[in-house]
Amino acid sequence: QVQLAESGGGSVQAGGSLRLSCAASGYISRIDCMGWFRQAPGKEREGVATIHSDGIAAYADSVKGRFTISRDNVKNMMYLQMNSLKPEDTAMYYCASRLGNWNCGSVGPSTVFPYWGQGTQVTVSS
Repeated sequence: QVQLAESGGGSVQAGGSLRLSCAASGYISRIDCMGWFRQAPGKEREGVATIHSDGIAAYADSVKGRFTISRDNVKNMMYLQMNSLKPEDTAMYYCASRLGNWNCGSVGPSTVFPYWGQGTQVTVSS
């Protein structure tokens, strides 16, 4: 099994920044593609960014230029640097991982990821 644990969420004003972290443990050898997803109340879970095991990243159009995904394969960590936050970024943010890098170059559906963290809340006020 793979365990994922997010941290770093919080409340900020619009225009502010937050850095989310995701710590992976367990069968690390089963982790290739990783991603960040978010879900706002009453909305479906949506992809924010994904990152290939070699560091190739992909972003949803809504966050391009504002968010940066990265990973440290030695520390088994993934990060999401979020700048210029907007109220519409308010959501529960989840990290996810899967075996294989296929289609990791685009932010795909959440259903292809079998491993998930519990989520961390991000609230952006106007």
